[in-house]
Amino acid sequence: MARILHHSRRAFVKYIILTLLALLYLVPLYALTLAAFRPGRDLLRYGITLKTLIPTDLHISTFKGLYTIRDGIYITWFGNSLLLMLLQTSLALFLSSFVAYGLSLYHFKGRKVVTTLVIFLMLVPIQILILPLYKLMITVKLIDTFWGVFLPMIVSPFAIFFFKQYIDGVPRDLIDAGRVDGLNEYAIFFRIVVPIMPPAFSAMAIFMSMQSWNNFLWPLIVLRTGEKFTLPIGLNTLLTPYGNNYDLLIIGALAATLPIIIVFIFFQRYFIAGLTSGGVKG
Repeated sequence: MARILHHSRRAFVKYIILTLLALLYLVPLYALTLAAFRPGRDLLRYGITLKTLIPTDLHISTFKGLYTIRDGIYITWFGNSLLLMLLQTSLALFLSSFVAYGLSLYHFKGRKVVTTLVIFLMLVPIQILILPLYKLMITVKLIDTFWGVFLPMIVSPFAIFFFKQYIDGVPRDLIDAGRVDGLNEYAIFFRIVVPIMPPAFSAMAIFMSMQSWNNFLWPLIVLRTGEKFTLPIGLNTLLTPYGNNYDLLIIGALAATLPIIIVFIFFQRYFIAGLTSGGVKG
């Protein structure tokens, strides 16, 4: 009985701590939501205080201006970011998992070298690769195109390593049974390996979606035309030496959080399972 009470107290304390941490992390989003219904200068003038967290003096008039910026270009920016996120995430999940399948199940000469290079590339900052990638995009004439934005990012070293760790834990009896039944390697991948990888795909989908959606530096270098800008670049154009439109900037930033929240809600069922399974072999 005493052990049960002790366990219950520990669980209660744990839930209280986790609830407080969750509330702490939600405060900035809550403050941003309230700031979207107030003059933009108020958030910069007063910051986040108990007074500013009280939902008073709210209005929605600024929301109308958001969708009339330069004849509705905000919708174009939003659509560009959404398109690039879907393309980059889906292709990165497919190609990275395919590469990881080969590294995990095939024992070929140089396999350890390739795996080491994948780990090494995880440690290389993207800033170091920007200049050679930029020269490559000029050579293949992909500057100011969506192809130039997402093609260099569709194979992620981190995703390859993550998927490899996950596939290493797949029972080899399943793979051998598929080969005995006459399945080729493509069929084994799509009919045996992929159906048991939703947790890993879900975890990586959240990570890759956030990476694509928040990507600022590389699209800024590649894109030239305003109609092709992604949302982070477009919102940045609201800050100029001649004046900063904080009203539209704050509302635009709030709207920009919605796709990532939706992605997380959609995949959160498998998120924790994918992280733990991908990090433990066996």
